[in-house]
Amino acid sequence: MKKITLFALLLALAISPSAFAEGGHGDEDHEEEKAGGHDEGKGDGHGHDEGGEEEEEEGGGGSVEISPESMKEGGIVVEPLTLQNLENELTAPGEVKLNAYLSSKIAPRITAQVVDRHARLGDAVKKGQPLITLSSVEMAEAVGELLVANKEWRRVKKLGPSAVSAKRYNGAKIADTEARGKVMAYGMTLAQVKSFYNSKASSNALGTFQLLAMQEGVIVSDEFIEGELVEPGRVLFNIVSESSLWVESQLSPKQADKVIVGSDARVHVPGNGWLQGKVVQKHHMLDEETRTIGVRIQVDNEEDKLHPGMYVQTKIQTEKGKKYLAVPTEAVLRSPDGDWVVFVEQDERGAFKPVEIEVVKTISDYTVIKGVSEGARIVTYGAFFVQSELAKSGFSVHNH
Repeated sequence: MKKITLFALLLALAISPSAFAEGGHGDEDHEEEKAGGHDEGKGDGHGHDEGGEEEEEEGGGGSVEISPESMKEGGIVVEPLTLQNLENELTAPGEVKLNAYLSSKIAPRITAQVVDRHARLGDAVKKGQPLITLSSVEMAEAVGELLVANKEWRRVKKLGPSAVSAKRYNGAKIADTEARGKVMAYGMTLAQVKSFYNSKASSNALGTFQLLAMQEGVIVSDEFIEGELVEPGRVLFNIVSESSLWVESQLSPKQADKVIVGSDARVHVPGNGWLQGKVVQKHHMLDEETRTIGVRIQVDNEEDKLHPGMYVQTKIQTEKGKKYLAVPTEAVLRSPDGDWVVFVEQDERGAFKPVEIEVVKTISDYTVIKGVSEGARIVTYGAFFVQSELAKSGFSVHNH
């Protein structure tokens, strides 16, 4: 019995290592399965992370299209993201004024009567466009002299200097030049003069002539009526180009000392955000009433956001310093998952996509951001409206 028991024990010991090995192998396989499961989970996690990165780029996914009418209604302003000096600026009120270098006045040089008008207040005109027809006794006399002088000069010129005396030849030439200069001094253009030269009838010498636009722009005043007799120098039209305007900002002498011509400046337009400008002039005399010094900022107004007479807020850089990529603080919103986002314009159709960004810091009413490249067109004002429209569209479809 003892022998049988001893044999059974030896047999069990002989089998156990194999069983242990199988068990161990099973454990290793289990560990590998666990490890594999962990790796797979990690892979899923990585995939989730990639999805997270994708969401970060899109700031929650989806985009929305907003019509121009809705953009105007929602006060949406889109501006390129630019580097800005936010730490060395002076804040001061300003008034929008006409750029005198892009303005002109149309006035007669002789006493004349208004025969007809060809342009009205608010009209956009081009250089050389007829604005008004006038009639003048002085012009009629001058044109008559021109026709006589030119006829004589053409006759003498045709004969040639060898057929007439030098005195007559030179006298006819000078008389024609003087007569032409006189009518042009009265307000007639060279093209109008040539039309008289080519005329076969003297009925053209009635003293009527036109005043033309001296530049491209918009008529901002036209204070006269047809039939009115106007004196020399009376301004009949004011024409301005609002493509570039001036903003006059008043600073204390101490503040003005810190500003140099050529400095960057910003102008805040109520409801239209900030416009970039440059200091182009600084007055040297104090205003007698306000005891301030005027600083003139030139601003590009191609989008017609500024108009003469408007009061605005200006920020003028006083010295060079570190520049930041920054947007107005109200342009930065929280996405549904709690991340900071800004809305970036995708195309000219008014499509906007939320892009996740990092908020670095806030300076005054601007927030410095990371995550969007310089030059990207950002919704600087009206971002909440865009976010609401995106929410209505279900975060994934375009809203038409």
